[in-house]
Amino acid sequence: MRNLLNFVLKYGYWFLFLLLEIASFLLLFRFNHYQGSVGFTSSNRVMGRIYAVSAEVSSFFQLNTANTQLTQRNLELQVENQLLRKVLSQRSNNDAFDRIVASSTDKDYTIIPATIINNSLNRPDNYITLDKGTADGVMPEMGVVNGNGIVGIIYLTSEHYSLAISLLNSKSCISCKFKNNDYFGYLKWKGLDSRFAYLEDVPRHALFQKGDTIVTSGYSAVFPKGLMVGRVDSIADSKDGLSYLLRIQLATDFACLDDALIISGKNRQEQHTLEQSANQSTKK
Repeated sequence: MRNLLNFVLKYGYWFLFLLLEIASFLLLFRFNHYQGSVGFTSSNRVMGRIYAVSAEVSSFFQLNTANTQLTQRNLELQVENQLLRKVLSQRSNNDAFDRIVASSTDKDYTIIPATIINNSLNRPDNYITLDKGTADGVMPEMGVVNGNGIVGIIYLTSEHYSLAISLLNSKSCISCKFKNNDYFGYLKWKGLDSRFAYLEDVPRHALFQKGDTIVTSGYSAVFPKGLMVGRVDSIADSKDGLSYLLRIQLATDFACLDDALIISGKNRQEQHTLEQSANQSTKK
């Protein structure tokens, strides 16, 4: 308290000076029309600039939420597009069409929005860290996508974080097919360039051409059918000459990942358990 009093006594004249200055400006602008109009215009200009900066800052921080919502909506539209294709292909009469449309609206997958907090590109085995874990319902072998296409598969989880195997990983092997037909192969990354992966085991009688779209096949419990993967960039023969080896330009830009969606089919665990049981029986 004594220090505060000493401070006021020491700088009291400065405080008095500032107080008188403020009072003089208030009197000047209040009782003189010209000065008042100038002051009003200047203050409006300053406050307008402050509000504009505030709005820009607020808009910037809201972009993340908006981007996440757009990513989620894009995924939903991709899945709905595949469902509608299935509906149209199965349509026989109006009654059957109505029943299929009604059943296709039931979502058979869950979506968990997440943010990518760590990512690598130049290693033989690249991983992605996300800010969602078991506390948010994330489990191993869930798929990871963003607004452009597939990203990877959840590998390890903790309570609040998860680690995904990126598509840019030698262990990654994802079943994919051509969008316009059901010929499929397995997508693998051979290193070097983060923009490209390779679709292996495409049969020799498959019908396709450069530029065709590649999507997920839906043959596993990880990804729904029809999610964007990339486009055919070049065509070559496999080493044994029995199939094609296609270089795929990936739709996802792994150099600028930010937000993502973790997806899981509601019957994923049942399918996974059944397939594991079959594999174990085969080994015996």
